[in-house]
Amino acid sequence: MRMILLCVPVLTAALCACSANAPQQPDRNGTNHVAPAPIANAADNVVLPDDRSPLIEPKGPIDPKSAEAAGQIVQYYGALIEQHRFTEAEEYWSNGEGARQFALQLKLYPEAHLEIGEPGALEGAAGSIYVTVPVTFYGRTQDGADFRRGAGIILRRVNDVPGSSDAQRRWHIERVEWKRAA
Repeated sequence: MRMILLCVPVLTAALCACSANAPQQPDRNGTNHVAPAPIANAADNVVLPDDRSPLIEPKGPIDPKSAEAAGQIVQYYGALIEQHRFTEAEEYWSNGEGARQFALQLKLYPEAHLEIGEPGALEGAAGSIYVTVPVTFYGRTQDGADFRRGAGIILRRVNDVPGSSDAQRRWHIERVEWKRAA
């Protein structure tokens, strides 16, 4: 009986200490300005340092002319495709008819997702810059079978040519090239 009575105050104190040291909610941009409390081991009162580090170190703003910015366009496009929001996804293409034709292919799959690879090197040609972003489309077919197929999404932007518009200087999907099935 004495053992149970001794445990109750210790557990109560431990619970109070945990709630007092709980981190505050992050602010609007997702950062937490309160340093986390050290992790304490109640068994031997050893205080360990907090050695957690972020998974991805922010590099700063992304240059809108970079291959990384083109990769973001593919990410946005993929998110819309996964939600079957094909009309909105069409806005990321330079050619509306090409976007509609590709959407018709994707509509055959009730579930479609995109894995996005590292964008390739920038290539220039006749006042434009191109980059290929490797992707894998995967999901389920109408009969419930799994599918997985690789492709390259080619994006284009007009170089900073005099007379070009802001819209032309943004990355747009030019075409999707399917890889041959292995």
